[in-house]
Amino acid sequence: MRLELDARARRILRRLPRTNIYSALELLLLAVLAVQCARLLWVIVTPVGPLGNWRPAEPGVSGSPAAILHGFDPFFRLSAGGDGKPATVTSLQITLFGTRIDEAAGGGSAIIAGPDGIQQSVAVGAEIIPGVKLKSVAFDHVTIDRGGAVEDLFLDQSNAVQTVAPASTPGGAPPPPPGGTAPRGTTLAQVQSDIGFIPRVDSGRVTGLVVRSQGSGAAFRAANLRDGDIVTAIGGRAVTGQGDIERVAGQLAGGGNLSLTVERGNTIIPLVITIAGQ
Repeated sequence: MRLELDARARRILRRLPRTNIYSALELLLLAVLAVQCARLLWVIVTPVGPLGNWRPAEPGVSGSPAAILHGFDPFFRLSAGGDGKPATVTSLQITLFGTRIDEAAGGGSAIIAGPDGIQQSVAVGAEIIPGVKLKSVAFDHVTIDRGGAVEDLFLDQSNAVQTVAPASTPGGAPPPPPGGTAPRGTTLAQVQSDIGFIPRVDSGRVTGLVVRSQGSGAAFRAANLRDGDIVTAIGGRAVTGQGDIERVAGQLAGGGNLSLTVERGNTIIPLVITIAGQ
């Protein structure tokens, strides 16, 4: 049986476009575009639902309390192994006089005297005495490796602070005692006016402040300083620049003791300046 179309049906069929692969792709793209437009319209006209608990989480810090306190609290001592046990203070006859932290390289050095009392500068990883190595350096103590056992050595603070009474006349002022201290009447303004500080630059970094007498020089002489002395640590922290003077000035506004570590030739001398309150 053969289907016969009349003339009218044939004319309608001739008017329909012929379908090929390109026209099919066009139809498919138009359908996808229509679906995306419908989705966009739905997003616009649909009311926003509840957002849930939009408030931020409770503030907090990562890590255990012990690890956090070990990072900045000098009174919270932990062993270097991080096991939460108290640090072990060494029983060796060695004395720590100063530390220098190299934050850029992650190392540092310390001024340590052996049983013979001779002070020497020891870098991290170097041997202090046979069988004892310097493991790490902090601002007020060092950690040593004693045959595999980790022990701490703290700055020597056993020497009592001595004061010198100011002389009535500049010519009759007696010389301060070794490890001298400035008189209690010395103020920060006098220290800044009587002592000149010149940065010592080593490999592009400030490693000390060269001091010289200026002004009346009273505070300079009372502190037992000499022209050409190099201050390498102020308040137990290694010198990094002139800003260290302003830092300790803010801390000692009410008075107190200012500790200095001074290089004088090949000798390291600890000095203390007693600052009077403003």
